Amino acid sequence: MTPSEISQYLGLVLAVIALLGHAKGYFSSGEKALSGRVEKMASTQDSHERRIQWIEGELKHLPDRDAQHRMELQLTEMKGMFAAMDERLRPIVAISERMHELMLEQAKK
Repeated sequence: MTPSEISQYLGLVLAVIALLGHAKGYFSSGEKALSGRVEKMASTQDSHERRIQWIEGELKHLPDRDAQHRMELQLTEMKGMFAAMDERLRPIVAISERMHELMLEQAKK
C-alpha cells in the first residue's frame, strides 16, 4: 500500500467515525430529556409514598369494625338511659310549672 492509499483509507475511517459520533449524539439527545422525566417521576413517586404513609398513619388511629360496633351498642344503651331519665324528670317539670303558675298568681294578689 502506498501512502496515498493509506491516507484515503484513513480519511474514510475518520469520516465513518465522525458520522458515528454524530449519529450517537442524535440518538442520545433524547436521553437527557428522558432522564429528566425519569427524575421527575421518581420525585413524584416519593411524594406519593410520603402521602400514602401519612394516610396509613392516620388510619391507624381510627376505630376498626369491632370497636365501631361496640361504640354503636354503647350509644344505643345511653339513648335508652336518657329516655328513662326523661320519663323520671317529667313529673319534676310538671311540679315546677305548677309552682311557677302558683307564684305568678300570688304575685298578682
